[in-house]
Amino acid sequence: MAKHLDLEEQEQLDEIKHFWKQYGNLITWALIVILGAFAAWNGYQYWQRSQAAQASVMFDEIERAVQSGETARIDRVLADIKERFGSTAYAQQAGLLAAKAHYDKGNVDAASAALAWVAEKASDPGYQAVAKLRLAGILFEKKAYDEALKQVSGTFPKDFAGLVADRRGDILMAQGKKDEAKAEYEKAYKALDERVEYRRMVEVKLNALGVDPVAGQLKLATAENAGANK
Repeated sequence: MAKHLDLEEQEQLDEIKHFWKQYGNLITWALIVILGAFAAWNGYQYWQRSQAAQASVMFDEIERAVQSGETARIDRVLADIKERFGSTAYAQQAGLLAAKAHYDKGNVDAASAALAWVAEKASDPGYQAVAKLRLAGILFEKKAYDEALKQVSGTFPKDFAGLVADRRGDILMAQGKKDEAKAEYEKAYKALDERVEYRRMVEVKLNALGVDPVAGQLKLATAENAGANK
């Protein structure tokens, strides 16, 4: 036999019914949104893994095409991976790889197009920086100095600061702007780690402009030490 609710329990039940009547739909929809977002996140993670796996297969294919020197196949696979998996790191790597293959074959226009795509579309700042530096190099060789300078302007990851400054110095030197070039080479020398062999190349460029960066750094270090000892 069911027990009858006492007055206090009946009042509590009525309050719950009233609360649910007033806020039940809102709570239900909120739960749907939360659970839907959770499901969407899991789905997105799965989608990303699926995209990466498929893009990986296509990247392997473009690697084989590069090794065999099949430029038509390179272009076909690159176009496919750009269209289907353009946001993945594999697509950006494929663009850089295809650009090198085309450049080695003497197809500068195709190399430039691949690099321009990576420079514009890459989500990874590192791949973007590499593409811009390489594209600036091609434009430099074509004596398109203003266009080359645009590629090495703007923001770059800190690790690329030395290489970018060095490339700007080369372009400015070619334009006859020696003082500006010297300033860029000095930036490059300071930014590059002393263990990096390329730093020696920048030092040679500065020496040719009458600058001894080693002596300059020694003087700076001596001045700093003197100031610290006061």
